[in-house]
Amino acid sequence: MKSGDKYFVRIDSKVENAISSKDDFDNHIAYLKEVAKTSTFYGGGFANKDGGMIIFKAINIEHAKKIADGDPLIKNKLYTYDLYEWNVLLTSQE
Repeated sequence: MKSGDKYFVRIDSKVENAISSKDDFDNHIAYLKEVAKTSTFYGGGFANKDGGMIIFKAINIEHAKKIADGDPLIKNKLYTYDLYEWNVLLTSQE
């Protein structure tokens, strides 16, 4: 990651009263692992809240939405997300 790079940030929130299973989570992780094979990718869950965040490269916002919408947790309406286009301005390596 360097200054000038363009990434997308997806912040996930659990749908109120949605009940997910271990299989739902396993399918979510498997999907994200596939995404990570073809794109720069960082992801994880929040320690103090249901939900998580991923930062990833995509061609454009439409491509980023396609990636986000393909996630089983999103497709099954267990989580929602907010998606942001993020321009890297500063990194610790610079």
